[in-house]
Amino acid sequence: MNTPTRPAPEHGILLRLTGPLQSWGRLSHFNERDTAPFPTRSALIGLLASALGRHRAEPIDDLATLTLTVRTDRPGIPLRDLHTVGGGLPARSTVTTAEGKKRSGDTTTLLTHRTYLADAAFTAALTTTPQTPDTLLEDAAAALTHPKWPLYLGRRSCPPEGPLLLGTSDDALYHLVHLPIAAPPPLAHQHPPTAFTSDQPLSRLPAPTHQDAADHADGDTPAGQINDQPATFHPRRRSYRARAAYHRSLHLPPAQYAGLGTPQLHTLAAYTTTHLTHPEGSIR
Repeated sequence: MNTPTRPAPEHGILLRLTGPLQSWGRLSHFNERDTAPFPTRSALIGLLASALGRHRAEPIDDLATLTLTVRTDRPGIPLRDLHTVGGGLPARSTVTTAEGKKRSGDTTTLLTHRTYLADAAFTAALTTTPQTPDTLLEDAAAALTHPKWPLYLGRRSCPPEGPLLLGTSDDALYHLVHLPIAAPPPLAHQHPPTAFTSDQPLSRLPAPTHQDAADHADGDTPAGQINDQPATFHPRRRSYRARAAYHRSLHLPPAQYAGLGTPQLHTLAAYTTTHLTHPEGSIR
């Protein structure tokens, strides 16, 4: 019997994305602000740009060469929030219309809805490609340790909780599969698969095929498209392109589930200290 060839290791950064609320806009338009069920490319490229201190008008071509793969530790609970804008203000301070005029009368108050993921947790790997500049990962890791500007999980109202940067590795996808999972151990009769999403085929994951969920998506066939490849974050010319989205689900060992709270953080710290490289001065 032929032994499957192990995918080539990929150099990358590993991130822990968790907090009370997250929101990864995907189809947000005007008064309806949705969230994708997982972190998007545009949000994480924006997070790196913020850490590096780049203004919105600066190029992001180098950051856009990185590949994103996300593991869903806890999918979270969707939460829809109602906001009002413009009400109770003098006419000169109300919302401006497309014609440049001010709303008046009963039209001054606008209702908007924002959707969040509550209590979600993700582990993400940003890996290099042949087009990635040589020092980009090291520069990004150092910036995430000492960010120029505050970092947030999709929206400014969603700060990250606990350690964000887990470290760097020459085999980032291996550790993405094997890092402790921020969730309670599954019950004996219930072992849900762990979902992985990526912008590249997921046969790259160094995991045996017997761990694949019985009804898993073909990790090498795009499951669809998502419009989250940023071309520019310029405030007046912000634009995105569509890219393929790949999905794969694995049954990871129950012993990999590290629970919640302090026990999970201790288990995670022990793993990252042993297996990952940390920028000088980072908190492990």
